[in-house]
Amino acid sequence: MFKTKFILLSIILASTCLNVMGQKSLSDSSERFSVHVQATVANQTKPEFSAPYSGQNSLQTLKENRTSITSTLYLGARLWQGASAFINPEIAGGSGLSDVLGLASATNGETFRIGSSSPKIYVARLYFQQRIRLNSERGSNVESDFNQLKTVLPEKYLNFTVGKISMADFFDKNTYSHDPRTQFLNWALMSNGAWDYPANTRGYAPSAILEYVSPKNELRYAFSLLPKMANGNDMDWNIKKSGSHTLEYTHNHAIANLTGAARILGFYTSANMGSYNEAIAQNPSNPDILLSRSYAHKKYGVGINLEQQINHDAGVFFRSSINDGHNETWVFTEIDRSISSGLVYNGTKWARPSDKFGVSYVMSGLSSPHRNYLAAGGYGFMIGDGKINYAAEKVGEIYYKTELKEGIYVTADYQNVRNPGYNHDRKGPVNVYSIRTHIRI
Repeated sequence: MFKTKFILLSIILASTCLNVMGQKSLSDSSERFSVHVQATVANQTKPEFSAPYSGQNSLQTLKENRTSITSTLYLGARLWQGASAFINPEIAGGSGLSDVLGLASATNGETFRIGSSSPKIYVARLYFQQRIRLNSERGSNVESDFNQLKTVLPEKYLNFTVGKISMADFFDKNTYSHDPRTQFLNWALMSNGAWDYPANTRGYAPSAILEYVSPKNELRYAFSLLPKMANGNDMDWNIKKSGSHTLEYTHNHAIANLTGAARILGFYTSANMGSYNEAIAQNPSNPDILLSRSYAHKKYGVGINLEQQINHDAGVFFRSSINDGHNETWVFTEIDRSISSGLVYNGTKWARPSDKFGVSYVMSGLSSPHRNYLAAGGYGFMIGDGKINYAAEKVGEIYYKTELKEGIYVTADYQNVRNPGYNHDRKGPVNVYSIRTHIRI
């Protein structure tokens, strides 16, 4: 633990120095360069709970305490008119509860399913963008931020992005429920749970994205590579057989000067994935999804994503998603149906405008082939108790985030989990208590 804290502190100090030097040299109003940094530490505790049996992928019944760390350096440069490039070296370490097994709606969005908890340095993002103005009208002012150069956007424009990116930076955004570093921690509240979004183990994928943006309407399309293996890091460059298509439409609106948005997202994925039904046919008892893998298998789904201010201090959100559920989860998490909603309130009325209070509820489910596979004794890469008494997985989450000083935030978070791994025999409740510290410069 001491080693982890020492590494994190060293990164924060080094990144802060880079930021200060960068800001001194980047006083030009056009901001040709940007340097920012974030660091997040999340500690989670789960008391003991009882269950009649466990499997190799079950949530552990013993008391647990786990810590995760991430620190990211955001470097950006303006190349020519409308063009920019970004690179994000990142370090991540620690682990989630039960090594992120036994729960599809995992409780810490800052953790990954990796074998070692030792801190690793890697390039998270490396990409190029070109923006093309579609009219002469002036749009919104954009301040310098993570992977964002200070500028004035056109009212309407096309944006082309190519490189290694996080799909969550571009798709399925939501003002109130999207970022586990500052908002809800649960995986199923980061995005539509049934969207098996393209990424490697750490959440990034080589992609090409085309966007049309106007004040009211936005349209985005992406083609992304997928890993060679489920939940893998090595990407499959055989784009004739493997890849993921994502399409999203967003409508922005205002009701009585209160802003809102409605989004619909669809995806279609082809990979060397296994079939639940074929795995059961091959081995009715203890089926193995790996033995049924084929490039002929596909996965597709759709999700809706709504957000709305209800007054100037509060807003609500709602998401619902579903995928076909015939073939194995390849990237994100083992959810085939999901519905979530919640409310976020800022602290203006108690003179803490930067503070946030959030409450939410998410319910997730499986397709019939997926649950039959688990009932026969099969295992996915996240869940599997050896058998199952199927029930929807349910999570309630509540948090309060306070700003200690500019750029430094501490969050207290509580999650109540029912039926982990969709198994009513291990119904819980499982109580998860979290403290998260987030620094952004």
